[in-house]
Parts: sequence; C-alpha cells; structure tokens
Amino acid sequence: MSSFALDPSRLPIRIQDFDPADAGGRDKERIKAETVELRGRIGKLQELLYANANQSLLILLQGMDTSGKDGASRMVLESVNPAGVQTSAFKAPNTEERAHDYLWRVHRRMPERGYIGVFNRSHYEEVLIVRVDNLVPEKRWKKRYAQINAFEEMLVAEGTIMLKFFLHISKEEQKQRLEDRIADPHKNWKFQSSDLLARAKWADYMRAYEDVLNETSTAHAPWHIVPADKKWVRDFIVAKTVVDALETLKLDWPKPKEDLSKFVIE
Repeated sequence: MSSFALDPSRLPIRIQDFDPADAGGRDKERIKAETVELRGRIGKLQELLYANANQSLLILLQGMDTSGKDGASRMVLESVNPAGVQTSAFKAPNTEERAHDYLWRVHRRMPERGYIGVFNRSHYEEVLIVRVDNLVPEKRWKKRYAQINAFEEMLVAEGTIMLKFFLHISKEEQKQRLEDRIADPHKNWKFQSSDLLARAKWADYMRAYEDVLNETSTAHAPWHIVPADKKWVRDFIVAKTVVDALETLKLDWPKPKEDLSKFVIE
C-alpha cells in the first residue's frame, strides 16, 4: 500500500483508474500501529527541522468534503511541538484578500524555514471551485496552472519541500460520512448544507481535479493520490510520505555557534 506519487513523464492519468478503497491487502491493526510509530518519528524529525532552520515542509491537503483533510492534519501533528507548526485553512477570500492577486494570501502563509506548514485546502481552489462555479472566466483560470507551477518551483528552489496530497474519496463513502454527521449529535456541527451543493457537482469536480493533477504534478512538486475511503489507510500513507520526505534531508543536530566548554554554570 502506498500513495500514488504522480510521475510527470507518465501523465495524463484518469482519476477513475485509482481505487479510493485500496488498502493493498494490508492488515488494519498492524497499519494503525505503524502509523502511531510514524507520528512519533514525525515529532522527532520536526525538532531537527526546527533546530536547523534552513528548510521548511509544506503539507498541502485537497479533496472533496469529508475526505479527511482535518483528520489527516490532526494525525500528522499529534506528536509535533506546536511551536514548530503553522497551519492554514483556506476559505472564501475576505475583502483584503480579494484586493490582491489570488496567490497573495497563500504566499504570506507559507511556513517559515524550520517549520512544518499544513494547508487545509489551498491555492488550488483557484482552479477548482472557481472553475466549477464559474467564478472567473475559463481563459483566466486556465492560465493559473502555469502560474501555480512557476510559483511552486520558486518556493522549492528557496527551500520549501512541497507534499501535495489529493485525498481520493468515493461518492459512496462521502454519502455515508455525511449521513453520519446528520445522525450523530456529536458530529452535527460538522454538517453544512453547502456540502450537498458541491456533492451535486461531483462529476464536474472530478474533471477539475483530474486536470489539476495532470497540469500541476511536476518534478519539483508532484501530487500524491491517497486512497481515502479507509481512514487508517489515508493516515498511514500521509504519515509515511511525510517521514520519508524529512528523512531524505538527513538532518543532524546543528553545531553550537560558540565553544561551550568555556561556560561554567554556577
């Protein structure tokens, strides 16, 4: 079981070719135990990232409602020192944000060097909801694929590691989760009627997501398609991908800036 990191040389892909319920034949309890270990590893690696403060990591989560963006965020950050994390949830832009270009609010929320950043939705809404709901002309949003690619290339060149996750949930599983929100008093607060409006446009969103994956999966910032029908699969894949990315940095504790042997604590 793994995420599907899209290889730019093997595009285009079709979303329908990826099974949102794929568990790779793995044992649920064993995977959940491995995920706990991975969460702890993320916490330790985050300390090294913070101590070195020369690179940052962005975890970008996109997906339909109920796909688990909040759940994946909580899981990844469970063992991480809050002081080293910056999270952002992108909703409809406010008045100030609308007065700037569409990437302005995103750029200012990028994680600082040494930090892990988490985006719950992101600049990709500017080629998803604006397309499906006809909020901007097609000739305008189509140009944004290339603009986003250039933006992300600059961020990576400046030291940001970008992990982009498409949480791939089926329409059937979403139906079950929405019904659970209505039936369970403890989950009622999560339900919004707007979820049903987006669900009614499922096919349009799948076409939009497919274009996003094909147009913006690059060598410097590839998309990972994560089967999200099973939460334990989703959590394991996201955690494993984050650990692998941080371990690739081969971080060690930085050396002190002064000779510590000359200090005597009385």
